[in-house]
Amino acid sequence: MSAKVLAIRLHPVSGEDVSVISRDFAGEAEALTAIARAVDERRSLVLTQARYDREAKENGLVVNLANVVTVQVSVADSATTGQYL
Repeated sequence: MSAKVLAIRLHPVSGEDVSVISRDFAGEAEALTAIARAVDERRSLVLTQARYDREAKENGLVVNLANVVTVQVSVADSATTGQYL
């Protein structure tokens, strides 16, 4: 299955939300499973095909999930759509 472009919004304990556009996953369910696994295992989430805050170029990105309260994953980049973890 080919990767979808997903919007991942991370809401930290304090501070502003962080938006990442990623092509690392086949869909929302796969992304949520990977994020939940990283949280459960107390490790960072590693994205290899990501754009931070709508940058033009894709890069690798390591996200420390230690201080993240919620994560929203959606196929549309919006604050009101998608599945929450």
